[in-house]
Amino acid sequence: MKKFTLFALLALLGSLQCVAQPAVNVKKYGAEPLRFSSVEEWEQVHRPVIMNFFEREVYGRMPQKQVPMEFDVISEKAGALSGKAIRKEVAIRLEGMYAPILVLMYIPADAKGPVPAFFGMNFKGNHQINADPEITISVNAPKKEELGSDPERGAASSRWPLEMLMDNGYALVTIYRGDVDPDFDDGFRNGIHPLFHGEGTPAADEWGTIGAWAWGLSRVMDYLETDSKIDSKKVAVIGHSRLGKTSLWAGAADPRFAIVISNDSGCGGAALSIRKQGETVEAINKSFPHWFCDNYNKYRNNEEALFVDQQGLIALVAPRPIYVASAVEDTWADPEGEYLSAVAASPVYELYGKKGLTGPMPAVDSPKAEGDVAYHIRKGGHDINLYDWTQYVKFADKYFK
Repeated sequence: MKKFTLFALLALLGSLQCVAQPAVNVKKYGAEPLRFSSVEEWEQVHRPVIMNFFEREVYGRMPQKQVPMEFDVISEKAGALSGKAIRKEVAIRLEGMYAPILVLMYIPADAKGPVPAFFGMNFKGNHQINADPEITISVNAPKKEELGSDPERGAASSRWPLEMLMDNGYALVTIYRGDVDPDFDDGFRNGIHPLFHGEGTPAADEWGTIGAWAWGLSRVMDYLETDSKIDSKKVAVIGHSRLGKTSLWAGAADPRFAIVISNDSGCGGAALSIRKQGETVEAINKSFPHWFCDNYNKYRNNEEALFVDQQGLIALVAPRPIYVASAVEDTWADPEGEYLSAVAASPVYELYGKKGLTGPMPAVDSPKAEGDVAYHIRKGGHDINLYDWTQYVKFADKYFK
């Protein structure tokens, strides 16, 4: 592990009995709860050390350097979605980036004031979340020669139930992941990394692509705090699969996200690594060497050496509400490991007087969402669909309405 400050070293020594030692039992029992005596002990001693571990050993440290940026509204149209929404596009221009981060927003047309929002990245471009022909296609999105003559507008619309969100009073905010950082191992020569590393590459304890995506989500949050149509105190960050890993890390690192939602995030997301079920630390680093920091490679086939498992990541979100979801056929993401991780993080929530998760996994399509740590497993495979979104809206209603 990289060098710690004196405070962190002392905290680390104090944490070993509570956090690191029980990791041996995780392998046998599935999860070890994070139990501490008080909020003060958690916030002043253990949380900083666990945060430091994830920063330096898993996702990598984000840069402290500030990059000048500007916000430009490039389009705004009433009457979208058959009159249900205002469609708005904003360009976030970072000094030194050849193309902006394009923010696509749908806002309920009948809103009387600032509205709560769901915010997350999309996989292949803003234009794929809806068939609207006026949505700007990012220069970073897959090009026509890759997709054929049709740029596939609306191809991912099943994952973004815009009309349902408008009907329930929520805005939807999204950006294309490739506007922040490409999802391939390019030696960190594209995206935002060169703004901070020039011709070099991140150090072993510095951010990979998931860290870069999380940083990008926070830059959009900077914009949302300036938009009078959005209640920036009521923004739920959401992500599916690798973008679920991203939403968890963004939520842990940036307390401005009021709710954090992980959908089928698996290894490096909500699932416990020590179980070695489905995708493993070895497999994920081999297939996606750019996602995490180089230090994470130390835990390939060596999960027992992890200072704390992914329940520590979920606990870092406390006391803000968090929802973890799985799919019964998505064994690669280890649904049981995702549930057990949320259960093991729950004692930290209970320190704040919040309600966590306890007991066995719920039945399929029977959410456990009455508390501040929620979970469901639905029928079907690796996807995010209307069933998932319906549960997330119900969950958000408890806090935002």
